Amino acid sequence: MTLDDILLEAEEKMLKTEQVVVNEFAGVRTGKASPALVENILVEVYGSNMRVRELAGITTPEPRTLAIQPWDASTIHPIEKAIQKANLGLNPAVQGKLIRIFFPELSTERRQEFVKIVRKMAEDGRVAIRHVRRDAMDQLKKHAHDSGVTEDQEKQAEKELQKLTDDYVAKIDQHLAHKEKEIMTV
Repeated sequence: MTLDDILLEAEEKMLKTEQVVVNEFAGVRTGKASPALVENILVEVYGSNMRVRELAGITTPEPRTLAIQPWDASTIHPIEKAIQKANLGLNPAVQGKLIRIFFPELSTERRQEFVKIVRKMAEDGRVAIRHVRRDAMDQLKKHAHDSGVTEDQEKQAEKELQKLTDDYVAKIDQHLAHKEKEIMTV
């Protein structure tokens, strides 16, 4: 494994971490309805667990309303139960062959709670990125020791790794700032 391979692997892991954080952010409620809030909720149907997005079409007919239209009418009540069990503070209403979820205006306190939640998610992401850096640093040192890489090459690789880490932490901070703004916008 070369120094470049170690850096590439570290970058891939950091990119995946960033994507995980962005996906977690999508599940945090803002003032408007978003299919991302419910699409990954697991529903017990047909003897197994399936995601809502695999069982139904999810649309936002209005900014504060989600409409979930199951492809199989027999799954409507299991989907409703799964949404209630998910503890997202959502109240699904069955209307014929459709489930509607109305989003009330968020209070300032509730918005601040959501901001705390996304800050925690962002911090977890930053910590994960630092773990990737630490593991890669260990690999760099071990590889340099085993294969006789020059000290300059090792230092250069460490600098590149630190730059990668700083870049990905900055990206998470940008996503966090954007999400905070979205949550606090009334």
